[in-house]
Amino acid sequence: MDRKKETCGMIASGLGIGLLAVALVCFGNPANMGFCIACFLRDTAGALGLHSAGAVQYLRPEISGLVLGSFILALLRKEVSPRGGSAPLTRFVLGIFVMIGCLMFLGCPFRMILRLAGGDLNALFGLGGCVCGILTGVFFLNRGYSLKRTYRLPPLEGLLMPIIQVLLLALLVLAPSLLRFTEPGGGPGGMHAATAVSLTAGLIVGALAQRTRLCMVGGIRDLALFRETKLLLGFAAIFAGALVYNLILNAVTGDLYFSLGFAGQPVAHTDGLWNFLGMLLAGFGCVLLGGCPLRQLVLAGEGNTDSAVTVLGLMAGAAFAHNFGLASSGDGPTANGKIAVLLGIAAVGAIACVNTFRKDNA
Repeated sequence: MDRKKETCGMIASGLGIGLLAVALVCFGNPANMGFCIACFLRDTAGALGLHSAGAVQYLRPEISGLVLGSFILALLRKEVSPRGGSAPLTRFVLGIFVMIGCLMFLGCPFRMILRLAGGDLNALFGLGGCVCGILTGVFFLNRGYSLKRTYRLPPLEGLLMPIIQVLLLALLVLAPSLLRFTEPGGGPGGMHAATAVSLTAGLIVGALAQRTRLCMVGGIRDLALFRETKLLLGFAAIFAGALVYNLILNAVTGDLYFSLGFAGQPVAHTDGLWNFLGMLLAGFGCVLLGGCPLRQLVLAGEGNTDSAVTVLGLMAGAAFAHNFGLASSGDGPTANGKIAVLLGIAAVGAIACVNTFRKDNA
């Protein structure tokens, strides 16, 4: 009965998150981007001046909401547990490469599902790459891959990430002139829901993700390792919910919230090979990190400083990607981006090997 209840809760949460994702698009977020952790961290990095790509600069309240929603619910459930110290620099580097892979594809695993629900068939190549990357990571997990144990830390360590998010929200509301913003019509950064709407949606999804342990990468990993489907059902429900809501909006509004095809998809490109390889890199790196970017934000809200360091790595990766021309655009991938993804796959593979086959793992 408990297992059935958990499964029903996971599916209900997924349907609710799918609805919120589509609602955010209705309120102003870019199409097929109600939530995208990689994109929103990239926009936030731009707002803070970490990169100068004018089209993608906005401090996204959804990120703060996700962390704070997770923190509040974990606090109520007495699950805030400050801990860390498991190869933080390695996690930082992995975060950089995961972001480079996501920005080659133009989305994280969360947005990959939302793109599919919006009819973007290019995301099928991303899904294939993500699955292959996850299965590659599972290969190393089965052979002993580990970044070693975490340690209990003083309470302040676990509170720093939520505190930082509160300060960023205060900056957005009280001193926006200190931030950089994309002009309306100037790119994805200029498209966003109102602050209160975005924050509320983030708080709800953060709480739901904390309660259900929702993770796309973890779902495929658990299916491969344990034949466990619960986490994967959550993302299947997000897809189903978002798909149904998009189709309803198509019928009611006449706008194209769902448009089946490859060409002309919003914030996407049609290069199947690099969509595949970008998400292969992202999926591979996420398995080694223990979760997708969404899961890292949720864990950071629970007090996990290793996940907080990973989030900082993701933001650094976004800065590198836009400062050095690694990120794709609607026109396709860049030459620099292709080189970075191939180097990233090699580097993540080396990290996996070193932490699997070293002698002290025996």
